[in-house]
Amino acid sequence: MSINLRSLWKPCVFILMAISITMCTDDEVESIFQSTTSYDNEVALSWNVILLDLERFTPGYRPPVSARNLGYIGLAAYESVVNGMTDEYRSIADSYPGLVVPNIERGTEYHWPTVLNATYARILAHFFPTAPFEYASKIQVTETQFNNEFIGQVSQEVFNRSQEYGRNVADAVFAWSATDIPGHEAYLRPHPTDYVPPTGPGLWQPTYPDYTRALFPYWGSVRRFAITPDEVQIKDPLPYSTDPNSDIYLQARETQITINQIKAGQKYEERWIADFWSDDCAAKTFSPAGRWIAVANQVVANENVDLGTAVLTYAKVGMAIGDAGIAAWHEKYRFNYQRPIDYIRQVMGDNNWNSIMCPDGTEFYTPPFPAYPSGHATFGGAAAEVLSSIYGYNYSMTDKCHLGRTDFISTPRTFNTFYEMAEENAFSRIPIGVHFRMDSEQGLLLGYRAGRAVNRLPWRR
Repeated sequence: MSINLRSLWKPCVFILMAISITMCTDDEVESIFQSTTSYDNEVALSWNVILLDLERFTPGYRPPVSARNLGYIGLAAYESVVNGMTDEYRSIADSYPGLVVPNIERGTEYHWPTVLNATYARILAHFFPTAPFEYASKIQVTETQFNNEFIGQVSQEVFNRSQEYGRNVADAVFAWSATDIPGHEAYLRPHPTDYVPPTGPGLWQPTYPDYTRALFPYWGSVRRFAITPDEVQIKDPLPYSTDPNSDIYLQARETQITINQIKAGQKYEERWIADFWSDDCAAKTFSPAGRWIAVANQVVANENVDLGTAVLTYAKVGMAIGDAGIAAWHEKYRFNYQRPIDYIRQVMGDNNWNSIMCPDGTEFYTPPFPAYPSGHATFGGAAAEVLSSIYGYNYSMTDKCHLGRTDFISTPRTFNTFYEMAEENAFSRIPIGVHFRMDSEQGLLLGYRAGRAVNRLPWRR
């Protein structure tokens, strides 16, 4: 008697699959059949491109506010799909008292791109309620475009379940973020009128030419994601002195001479670096915090990473720069150290000296908050740590963030490591004229601490 082997094959396979499934836990079944590695990064990358426009053009979303929001947005995205990131990764919600992320329905199917799409659409609407219509409308348009693509890929039941879960995660993370009173809706009050800066030799005061009130002077009390109170503390700045032989005088002299040479048409490289890393002027570019999401976007695209890796990238970068902003602003207002413009004008007698930041006709500006440490440097150090932890400590890239801009030197620059990028970003604050060297050096070290703290979180099982 002949036996039809093909007729026996299918039932045997089904029996073996059934046996293997019964031997696995629910988590293991989900990781086998619903892994984010099966999907590309399009949803995550597209939303983070839109995110940069939102934080760029929404009033009040300057460095520390943008950094905080990027942290919560990245956390929400990660938590929404972590159950599909194989058995290697786990939720970090337990690290945060008061954060209750909804559970998935065990043994049921989710379409992770749909989940993530719903999460981003809902969380961005929460965090940018005052965005200009031109940019806020992109949220609904983008969500609809992805939904139209995904709805035909899964059953209606799976689609609805995935969409609802993504929105619920976004709502949970945003509700938790709202319990952080100093940070919640701070974009509505960036220059509180009740803050009066201390006075005395070497202490910061609103600077020429606009004399804007202090920006987010209470930001140091905002809730952190990972960095500890001890890690926030940096060493004291150089003692204030008017002695021409003092260290602070020499650092001010370095900034003064560099700017004078740039204005004289010399030091093209330094001017290029200053322009390339500026990101200071509201609406002209994304914020200094957003710059590192722009860098992450390039890495995600260049490496063509899967959905889970992209989401992990944005979560780590967002949370690290969120803590970097809080730590930097905490120390800025603890020391209240004056900016080079005041030192150079008041101590060195150069009454016509100014920075080259944010040109407006014949005027230039200085950020409206104390100098020490540099926020730019802190953001860069934090991002370098977390990006290196994912993509390697010898990762090289060409940063094309401002490619094509003609209003400043936007030619791309190439770097051998993320640390090299962070170091140049920190240095750039000297040739733009808004920092002493000590601000950049200590900001960079503080940023490294923030990044390492985020890396310590229990991301892996």
